Amino acid sequence: MNDILPSAFGPAGQATIIPQAPAGQLPYTSFNRYELNVIFSLYGTKVAEGEWRDYSIDFLKDRAVFSIFRRSTEQALYRIEKNPKLTKRQGAYSVVAATGLILKRGHDLSKVLGVLDRKLRIVQ
Repeated sequence: MNDILPSAFGPAGQATIIPQAPAGQLPYTSFNRYELNVIFSLYGTKVAEGEWRDYSIDFLKDRAVFSIFRRSTEQALYRIEKNPKLTKRQGAYSVVAATGLILKRGHDLSKVLGVLDRKLRIVQ
């Protein structure tokens, strides 16, 4: 048994080349640990309530997207987006509905996610 098994990163015996970005710059936009903590806190609450069931995270060159699904076979209910180019203007964070309507945009992720965490109240 002297065989070399292939790895998940490429064929056996070959080195995988990872492209390098310029110093101080990432090749993609991502959420940091604090942002993911805030997002997963809300997500966990909604999963426990039975409203949401699945999610996906996309790290693109210009933005990071956290998509929320009711079922994995359907279209995303909401997208939480981080776009650093809009930081100085309207705010880097936005919540987008399935129709493409921007529900809320701002500089503080916790306040922006407040649009998804509405509490029900009794109307008299």
